[in-house]
Amino acid sequence: MPVGKTKGAGWQIGVSRTVPHPASAVWQTLVSPEGIAAWLGDGVRFSGEVGEPYSTVEGTVGEVRSYRPLNRIRLTWQPKHWGHDSTVQIALDDKGDRTRIGFHQERLADTDERAGQRAHWISVADSIERLLESRFG
Repeated sequence: MPVGKTKGAGWQIGVSRTVPHPASAVWQTLVSPEGIAAWLGDGVRFSGEVGEPYSTVEGTVGEVRSYRPLNRIRLTWQPKHWGHDSTVQIALDDKGDRTRIGFHQERLADTDERAGQRAHWISVADSIERLLESRFG
């Protein structure tokens, strides 16, 4: 099987970043309006209710599949120009005064989409890191 392809989830990508902030600060940032805009898109507000739909200003749509405070958010994700949805998960690994943020996306169409999403999630990780720095120093 090629790198990045699994039998059950198809093409997938994972990107992680460890930041020098406790999980509570990272979570607070991820679920803030600025944080949600950084990783999901502008215009989204959600309460964390499983099954809750969302849509971004850019036209990405989906629904919340799992929401565990201080741990993970899993949702479907479909930009307006895609003919299919995918699954995105953001998970935190609490390491005391540091936190590993993991972005994982599965059910991608092919290697090109996988490469594009890898670049996207690296950019998102950079944005989240900058947002954390601006909020907590």
